[in-house]
Amino acid sequence: MPNPKRRHSKQRTAKRRSHDFLTPVNSGFCPNCQERKLPHRACPKCGEYKGRAVLAAKEVAS
Repeated sequence: MPNPKRRHSKQRTAKRRSHDFLTPVNSGFCPNCQERKLPHRACPKCGEYKGRAVLAAKEVAS
C-alpha cells in the first residue's frame, strides 16, 4: 500500500476540508398558519400543502 513520502501542509489540508462544512436547513413559512416548514412538504402543524389539507392536523394540548 503506498504511503505519502512527505506530510501534507496545513494549508493543503484546510483547502481540502473547506467543503466539509454543514449547510443550514432551508425552510420557509406555511402560508396558512405562518409556522416554519420544509419546502415541498406538508406543514407539520396544520397539515396543509398547496392550499389543501393533506394531513390530519396535530392537536395542541393547552
